[in-house]
Amino acid sequence: MTGNPILDSALVLGGVGLFFGFLIAMANKKFYVWEDPRIGEVEELLPNSNCGACGLPGCRAFAEAVVDGKEQPSGCTVMGKEDLADVASYLGVDAGEANKRVARLLCAGGKNEAARNSDYAGLETCKAAASVAGGGKACNWGCLGLADCEDACLLDAIYMNDDLLPVVIPERCTACNDCVVACPKDLFELMPIEQKLIVQCKNLLKGDAAEDLCSVACNTCNRCVADSEPGVIEIIDNLAVINYEKNELTSPKAIERCPTEAIVWVEGQQFKESLIELEKKVV
Repeated sequence: MTGNPILDSALVLGGVGLFFGFLIAMANKKFYVWEDPRIGEVEELLPNSNCGACGLPGCRAFAEAVVDGKEQPSGCTVMGKEDLADVASYLGVDAGEANKRVARLLCAGGKNEAARNSDYAGLETCKAAASVAGGGKACNWGCLGLADCEDACLLDAIYMNDDLLPVVIPERCTACNDCVVACPKDLFELMPIEQKLIVQCKNLLKGDAAEDLCSVACNTCNRCVADSEPGVIEIIDNLAVINYEKNELTSPKAIERCPTEAIVWVEGQQFKESLIELEKKVV
């Protein structure tokens, strides 16, 4: 010690700092985990939307999986073909075939099709309405039409049509799951885009009881079951259910005799009409 209290304090603190600095340096060296520098580069090439559509918790995790060879670049459904090619080129791998998924609405009963028991006059959200006697709609399983899903979609992939039903734009949808979480009626489901046959109803009543509540409800007539390949459709809890493990056997024939149009083949003209309607709203 120097006898100077200020200098002595500075020396002690400096010594303590050097000691702990040495310990930190040794610990860092001992526990250092090497990280492939390509992860950061790939992350920079990704959209950084962290939407989770790839099934992983963010773009960083996806970049790690792609560099590790556990995922292909095409697993990111947000990127376009050119961006996918850039990632694949940087890593020297095949971009892969994108298995695009989109959100599907399992309800077609808008204001013109579904009956109402009462008028809801509370907070204008589906979640709030659902907590008050189901929102006033006669069908307890149906869409409430208050646009929680549209508000939750950050990519403008959903808009409300004149029938107060949400319409999903496949070209914009990244299967981020936000609409699935937002809907209090669990009416959205993420499906591979190649699945064209869809039952747009979740009403579990049978026959006239279902149609009394909604003109486009599944009435369990069994015609779709009879018109499909064996095992493709079955009736479970008074509702037609599609076995997508046999998706290659599905066809538009299954919808031809549906008396209520509760089962649809989502392709071609129906997609074109939704896009035309969206363009009108944007303009």
